[in-house]
Amino acid sequence: MGIPLSQAARIGGYIARKELTGTKRYPLVLMLEPLFRCNLACKGCGKIDYPDPILNQRLSYEQCMDAIDECGAPVVSIAGGEPLLHKEMPRIVKGYLDKGKFVILCTNALLLRKKIDDYEPHPGFNWSIHLDGDKAMHDQSVSLEGVFETATDAIRLAKSKGFRVAINCTLFNDADPERVAKFFDEVTALGLDGITVSPGYAYERAPDQEHFLNRTRTKELFRGILARGKGGKAWPFTQSFNFLDFLAGNQAYECTPWGNPTRTVFGWQKPCYLVGEGYVSSFKELMETTEWDQYGVGNYEKCADCMVHCGFEATAVKDSFRHPIRSAATFLKGVRTSGPMAKDIDISNQRPAKQVFSKHVETTMQRIAAEKTAGKAAENAEA
Repeated sequence: MGIPLSQAARIGGYIARKELTGTKRYPLVLMLEPLFRCNLACKGCGKIDYPDPILNQRLSYEQCMDAIDECGAPVVSIAGGEPLLHKEMPRIVKGYLDKGKFVILCTNALLLRKKIDDYEPHPGFNWSIHLDGDKAMHDQSVSLEGVFETATDAIRLAKSKGFRVAINCTLFNDADPERVAKFFDEVTALGLDGITVSPGYAYERAPDQEHFLNRTRTKELFRGILARGKGGKAWPFTQSFNFLDFLAGNQAYECTPWGNPTRTVFGWQKPCYLVGEGYVSSFKELMETTEWDQYGVGNYEKCADCMVHCGFEATAVKDSFRHPIRSAATFLKGVRTSGPMAKDIDISNQRPAKQVFSKHVETTMQRIAAEKTAGKAAENAEA
């Protein structure tokens, strides 16, 4: 496994306290997007398609600290955009570590060589470098030649300086199981501390809508991959074996969207990291006003094909706590990659998707314009 025992024990203790006190909904990982600006244009993302006034927005250090204080999650995953473009990022990372949180800093690694000395190795800090497969696969995914080599060089550099380093790998419907397995072998040989893998989610504004996986194809793909890696035991996955078991079609989990709440420059995102159906100003409001039962596979069209870690890993972790013997057996034996799959969730009664993205953009643009007007008025008054 790619998770240190100390981290697993602390997170396990956190879950135990929540479960034993009867808490129904609680977060495991804060998904922080302190900016949307990026130095790549990945075809499966589309976040840099925001207007410049929004791309120029940043969450402040204080807002980032408030976010973790509000939700209390033991882990923070910092994404974007590209987090290394944020001038306060070293201070933000240190602030979370000082609060006793585990920090995952996601990066495409283009700036890592330049920025790495702004950070110090720490048992609670992990670099998570974006790699969507081997050189040809990854450079195609990010639409730029040479990024794979930059990323693998960054892995070697970070490891040489004593950092914990993982990769995050998103797979699409053109992924070949044997090729992905070979890629996992090669990056594991670099001394990686972890691999986070997930099927791609069909972001509604992503430039490429042709290569997202449906649920059946996801299960077939991961069975093919894991069968070539001892049921997943050959590689240092940072995810639970229950989640890998789910990807292979052996579990029919419902998602736990509140397990990975998301704070962005828009606010707290409803209902989850992947689906932006509204934003609120506080974590409390997110938890109390989101109509959770309206979302998830079987409930909402946008969720129909989702099997992404940020929706289902929390479910898998909670299942590990509730069924420890079965979970231990999966870990010891590896994921089953043949035989019947679990019956999937019925989607025949799901409600249709709503296209609400433009409303969020318009509201934020109006706010930015009002703030600029107020700022100019204050300057004129002082003059």
